[in-house]
Amino acid sequence: MFLTPHWATLSHFNVLDHLPTFICLFIAHRVWAFYRGIRVVNHIPRLYAPFHPFGMPGALFSTTTWWNISRDVHWVRRSTLYATNEIVPVVPFLVGKPLIYVSNLDVARQIISGGNRASFPKPVWSSRALKLWGMNLFAAEAEVWRKHRRIMGPAFNNELYRLVWTETSKTYREMIVSEGWEAKGTGSTTAAQELTFKLALILIGKCAFGFSLSWDDPPRTSDGRESIQDTMKTVAETTILRLAAPRWVMRLPLRRIRECNAAYEAIEVFMKDQVSRQKQEIENDSRKDVLSLLIKANEHEESKFKLSDAEVIGDIFVILFAGHETTAHALGATLGLLAVSQDAQDEVFEQIKDVVGFDRDPEFDDYNRLNKVLAVFFEAIRLFPSGHIMPRQASEDVIIQVPNPRGQEGTHTMLIPKGQEVAIDVVGLRMSLFSFSVISYWRLIIADREEYNPRYFHDPMSFKPSRWHDTQNDSEEFTAFSFGPRACIGRKFATTEAVCFLTMLLRDWRVVPRLNVGESEEEWKARVLEAKMVMALGAQDVPVTFLKR
Repeated sequence: MFLTPHWATLSHFNVLDHLPTFICLFIAHRVWAFYRGIRVVNHIPRLYAPFHPFGMPGALFSTTTWWNISRDVHWVRRSTLYATNEIVPVVPFLVGKPLIYVSNLDVARQIISGGNRASFPKPVWSSRALKLWGMNLFAAEAEVWRKHRRIMGPAFNNELYRLVWTETSKTYREMIVSEGWEAKGTGSTTAAQELTFKLALILIGKCAFGFSLSWDDPPRTSDGRESIQDTMKTVAETTILRLAAPRWVMRLPLRRIRECNAAYEAIEVFMKDQVSRQKQEIENDSRKDVLSLLIKANEHEESKFKLSDAEVIGDIFVILFAGHETTAHALGATLGLLAVSQDAQDEVFEQIKDVVGFDRDPEFDDYNRLNKVLAVFFEAIRLFPSGHIMPRQASEDVIIQVPNPRGQEGTHTMLIPKGQEVAIDVVGLRMSLFSFSVISYWRLIIADREEYNPRYFHDPMSFKPSRWHDTQNDSEEFTAFSFGPRACIGRKFATTEAVCFLTMLLRDWRVVPRLNVGESEEEWKARVLEAKMVMALGAQDVPVTFLKR
């Protein structure tokens, strides 16, 4: 008896003949998966979508539409998403597992910083972009996170923050001279982010990497041909492509793919050069920048806690990306909001006059007395949170306490089964429906609906920095930098930079909208104060004019 070779059998196999069977099997699989997904979130009002908002191919659809729920749903539908319940599951019927959106702070604390914290690590897809160059503080979990925190923590201290303040002051002065505002008595830009991104990257270069830079000499790639700012912009814009596309796609001779590959290669070379340079200068104890302190701490660490070069490079990328993109977006939004909130701007100006005056520049010791300056920055981040979502995945079955639907007192228990993904929605958690469209505003008035989540703020649609006048920098009342042990390590770096820059800028200049021909201020608000999502969330390009006080 002879057996037929498997290749001979396969040669007679016709895929088309069996296509109906494959389709039936796929449909049966999806029906079963869909049914299981519904059971997981039983008794909760839910949304249905063809794809997981952050999975493939759903992530390729960047905007939520009537037929698809994408990764921007928590912004696009922020006025209606939590109309009746602060826990909203999205159940895909073609590809992916259910994802539960959470906009309740008590539930978020149970997941992020409560007793269940170890039971809710980040899902693989959420940290993949941050791990492109190696494990790092933001992507790590459990003992690995503690190892990174042990090495990086000492670098973020008051000496660093004094350095940040000093360099911010110097860079502001260079900006005014270089942009020619002083001579003209006015300044203008079609996008405030062009200034804030440059400022933030120069400060990262100076305070994180120890570069000697000026406004006219921003950080550049190792070959000197392109600025790090432009390279990082390309990296941010093409991350989804690089993560989602098959490897062969990244070898296609297309211009955008070539730009993407060149940017990633340039950033990798840049980071490796910084590690190599700092190792050679390790004995230079006078250096106080973050990278010097990080390398020094790592070199002197015991072997079991020591980071590999790949891990150090991973942390460098996080510093480079998170340290400049998030702060730059937040400062851009702050300037846009102040431009259309002259009363808030005047209130901040009065405090700057009282604390600093006009005869000296602000000093780091003034920081705690400039609470109203910090408040406008906090309020801008409330409305445009750079880190707009915090995804987690249950590593075991967990029972949490969930508030009852609107209008009902008390709480009820909810089982989050092992493997279930949860998205803490920072937009829904702390933000409001922020659209100055007259039509949208009157729709809310007619519907007698203040906003979907007024639990934490009165009049949450409005830009009101006074919400934060009595809030300390490190207070967990302000959650946009996350909270608990995993709160952002760069929070004080960012707020120090912001308070110094805004203090100097608002003392010297009044910020007003730069309107298009025939455009009203209301139309400017509707056009500009809308979200733009790449890796972080920010406002659209903010065109403003600076008038000498």
